[in-house]
Amino acid sequence: MTQAPGILPDMAIRNLLNNNHILHETPLDQDQIQPASLDLRLGDCAYRIRASFLPGLRAKVSELLTRPLVMHKIDLTAGAVLETGCIYLVPLLEGLQLPADIAGRANPKSSTGRIDVFTRVICDQSVSFDTVPAGYSGPLWIEICPRTFSILARKGDRLAQLRLRAVGDNREETSQQRTQTVSIALPRSGLAGYRAKRHCSVLDLSAIGKHPKEDFWEPLFTRNGHLILDPGEFYILASKENILIPPHMAAEMAPIATDIGEFRVHYAGFFDPGFGTGSAPAKGVLEVRGRDVPFLLGDGQNIARLVFEPMQAEPSTLYGNGGSHYQGQNLKLSKLFF
Repeated sequence: MTQAPGILPDMAIRNLLNNNHILHETPLDQDQIQPASLDLRLGDCAYRIRASFLPGLRAKVSELLTRPLVMHKIDLTAGAVLETGCIYLVPLLEGLQLPADIAGRANPKSSTGRIDVFTRVICDQSVSFDTVPAGYSGPLWIEICPRTFSILARKGDRLAQLRLRAVGDNREETSQQRTQTVSIALPRSGLAGYRAKRHCSVLDLSAIGKHPKEDFWEPLFTRNGHLILDPGEFYILASKENILIPPHMAAEMAPIATDIGEFRVHYAGFFDPGFGTGSAPAKGVLEVRGRDVPFLLGDGQNIARLVFEPMQAEPSTLYGNGGSHYQGQNLKLSKLFF
């Protein structure tokens, strides 16, 4: 039976799990199902590959994991370092047997984007990253490229999340999506953000709150509400606007345009229902990478946009109800740091 269109809430995700539409090599973690998404876990090995790729409509990912593309295979069961500037492909512990009217989209988790680890989910016969077609049946893989910090990763670590959507027959919502423009907050004085340091020690993904931020980040102080982005550098900044996601909606952050400046914004884009609805207002934390030439950012400059989508139903638990590192956030680094 065709479902009502919209982003699936936690109850519907759990129903898919119970009916074997979401496959798993090991039992799911207790908190793996989020209000509007499913965290995806790393499998037991990583392939160091020479180049990123998409399998195309006629191939499975596993069929392409041969030399010379694969340089070597790494065991993740006891943990292994994934080095800066290298590309890795890791099988995920979760697979899918989706109904014909359910599709998926993946994104890095917030803590992944905030440490400048670039990830993309790939499925068999795929022609685009982070996209799972309706009715897909097969394994899932994740491409991982640490950009600034080398990371210590283990089997079971969660770097990405999957949002599932009931497609439905009515396409009118696509052209009527609600959006919110997001601008950058650069105060005339005081702390404005952080710039990642180079040549740091390894970040252990399992060591939550164990890394001194001073060892990895340089605080940035602006003058007169302006900041120059240096090419190739990675920044953590905050939005000027408060972000509020009502219980019946989910949202994704996207660059406002590809031609507004010499930078790339926001690697991790999912905002769950209930974000920003706590006792304290919440800002959007923006991951920004300078590129090509230095670029001057000004306070209030438009930098991204939120695209809202309706939920199929309100989730049983809203974002932050069980405690979250990022609810009520202002300018905040990844939960790995103290």
